[in-house]
Amino acid sequence: MIILPITRKLPPKSDEKKEILIHIGGYYASKEPAVIHTLLGSCVAVCLFDRPSGIGGMNHILLPGNADLSHFDASARYGINAMELLINAIMTSGGKRNNLKAKVFGGANLLPNIAREHRMGDKNSAFVMEFLKRESIAVAGKDIGGRLSRRVYFHTDTGEVFLKRIHSIYNKNIAVREEKTLSRIREEAEKESEFTLF
Repeated sequence: MIILPITRKLPPKSDEKKEILIHIGGYYASKEPAVIHTLLGSCVAVCLFDRPSGIGGMNHILLPGNADLSHFDASARYGINAMELLINAIMTSGGKRNNLKAKVFGGANLLPNIAREHRMGDKNSAFVMEFLKRESIAVAGKDIGGRLSRRVYFHTDTGEVFLKRIHSIYNKNIAVREEKTLSRIREEAEKESEFTLF
């Protein structure tokens, strides 16, 4: 992992690699060399890569756990869904599950006045680390917690990550965006489902 100084410009764009931006609830995997990037606050991104095949991918998790299927929500913004969707996308592209290594980023606590037991960044980080341990996926690197936002650039073919920590001047905007998404999810979950599961 390479940490870029706050004052340095972002890594140069690569003419040879496709660049993919993922947002909250997004994921992407590729067998072609690509640079996947995202911006994290309390959310967590997991970069998975199979070095022998050069296949890798990344997700962007908003919430730990799994979706409430009674409301027919299989979104990748939930931890279980995001991890399974990413693993399946890598395997569908030709990667092997037993070759997977992980790098984990995010889980910041942007709002310091929130009680520890309610900090979403801590909950997201704990969920991901437990999931990887349970699934026997080795963690090759991590940068989680703290109070700074992070911009992450993941090279799928090499597993290399460029990380830029962002000072708190930007944290409020990221926290507001994450809170709006979380509120929208809660509203959707409270609506009556139009589907019946059997």
